[in-house]
Amino acid sequence: MNVRRSAAVLAAVAVIGAAIPAAAAPSPSQALPSALYGDKDPEFDGVWRQSLALLAQDTVGEKPAAKSVEWLVRQQCEDGGFAAYRPDPTAACDAKTMLDTNATAAAVQALAALGGQDAVADKALGRLKSVQNEDGGWGYSPGGASDTNSTSIVIGALAAAGEKPDQVEKDGKSPYDALLKLALPCDGDGDGAFAFQPDRKGELAANADATAAGVLGALGKGMVTEPGAKSDATCAEPGTPKQAAVNGAAYLTSALAKDDNHLMSAMAGAEPQPDYGNTADAVVALAAQGNTAQAEKSVRWLEKNSASWAAQSGPAAYAQLIFAAHATGTNPRDFGGADLVKQLNATGPAPQTAGKAQSSDEKPGEKDDSGSFFGVWWYVGVCLVAGIGIGFLFTGRKKQQQL
Repeated sequence: MNVRRSAAVLAAVAVIGAAIPAAAAPSPSQALPSALYGDKDPEFDGVWRQSLALLAQDTVGEKPAAKSVEWLVRQQCEDGGFAAYRPDPTAACDAKTMLDTNATAAAVQALAALGGQDAVADKALGRLKSVQNEDGGWGYSPGGASDTNSTSIVIGALAAAGEKPDQVEKDGKSPYDALLKLALPCDGDGDGAFAFQPDRKGELAANADATAAGVLGALGKGMVTEPGAKSDATCAEPGTPKQAAVNGAAYLTSALAKDDNHLMSAMAGAEPQPDYGNTADAVVALAAQGNTAQAEKSVRWLEKNSASWAAQSGPAAYAQLIFAAHATGTNPRDFGGADLVKQLNATGPAPQTAGKAQSSDEKPGEKDDSGSFFGVWWYVGVCLVAGIGIGFLFTGRKKQQQL
């Protein structure tokens, strides 16, 4: 991220067409909330990037600024869900407020890690459970087919809050049942990968972005994970979540090795280019599964090559790199000579452990003045120009519905 919505961006580009205007940054005159991380238009990723920034700070032992945590809490709607961004949190959510499972689950992971926000996290989890699909999974919005990315980020939220994902069922189906339906066999195209969703014919196609998410989901883990026990298991019939994770990791290992230890962007209409965000996600997934050799090779590649991408993409990109460093035992304060923690902190309010404790001084109703049209084109343009390709989330933006 960064805007981190690669699956949705691919769909949006296919619908919008190839004529993409040049990327632009918001005008300096546009007011953003003082507690928000990043200086880009937050319309589509405000809650997402804030959640990742706070989660990354907690991961490295920093205590986030109080006002930044409060900003995230105030983004929650009365029913417990989160939208991508609410410019005026004092205004009640209504039928026009498009909530989404991805923002909600990311917020839960951050707030659960920080502690002290159990009521907020529990309310969000209740909302997520209420919109679980009959197959046990989640789509970006209710009514859409379950997808690997959304299902996995919700599994991570459940686990972070101390719940057992396999016991969260709808009509007798758990999230793991949904993931197994999206796992490809080892023979033929795909070689054990996860698909994002079935296509219109009901067929599955391998997707590295979804596979990174699916491995973590099948393992019952969130975005922050410790290195797993070394595993040399090979691809086999994906009859269990554990085996599906093994298979997905084998696919990622092969895909990373094919292109000099990184993934390539699959964005329609774009020139082939490295996909830094998805590479970082793949590192986390491989480390969690125990495929440590390839994870270490790829994190070394990120150390050498990701600086410009992260600087352009912003707080969520720094967070992704911090998660990759943490998962592989790499020092995030000396990541190829860069201090990722310092760089992340510089995109928003200083954490309490990096300066004096802060209280909330955000003014109700502070908002970005950019319109929806600007936001869409800036977002898609940056992805194409910068090769952001970012991350395993954000599914079905073109079919947004109320959560």
